Amino acid sequence: MKKARLPRSVILVTVLYLVAATSAAITLQNWDFLKIYIPFFIILSGIISTIHRRVNFSAPLLWFLTLLGVMQLAGGLIRIPEHWDFEGNHQILSSWWIIGQSLKYDHLIHAFGFGTCTWFTWEALRASIQSRLGRKLYPSLGMVALCVFTAMGLGALSEIIEFITYGGGVENQNEAYIQQCRDLVANLVGCLFVGVLILFRG
Repeated sequence: MKKARLPRSVILVTVLYLVAATSAAITLQNWDFLKIYIPFFIILSGIISTIHRRVNFSAPLLWFLTLLGVMQLAGGLIRIPEHWDFEGNHQILSSWWIIGQSLKYDHLIHAFGFGTCTWFTWEALRASIQSRLGRKLYPSLGMVALCVFTAMGLGALSEIIEFITYGGGVENQNEAYIQQCRDLVANLVGCLFVGVLILFRG
């Protein structure tokens, strides 16, 4: 079986936004971002590329993953205007309250990101089973639920990593707990939304 390769356009866009984010982090002297996020995205890109060689993800999914990277890096680097409402001490896009104190840009990233993880899991699961059965596979409620739970587990792992990295430096632990709960709810919304789309649209 011929191994799939990432489209050159996806590779080009990914390299460009990683270079742009690295340059911006150096200009802003955001050394934590440079030491943590940039290496993480490089490693994650390598993992996705390796899995893609075996699974052959659809082009729309690859572009959603690329867009997710852009959204995540932009959220940590782009400063927002003074008059915009934001949470905490960092006046950046990720902290921006889009709707009152209910919806933050970071919540959109979580919903979009782990919804995309649900889609990612489905395509990987489908490819694995189809290669063994030799026939086209259609989604069932059980398989979609497995994809949703897997993506939710990845979301929980993300929160654990974030806690290990930054948890010790948070002064108000109660606010940190509420923020993590909101992130998990956003994850669930994104996962369920994509799960329903997979179930009814394949």
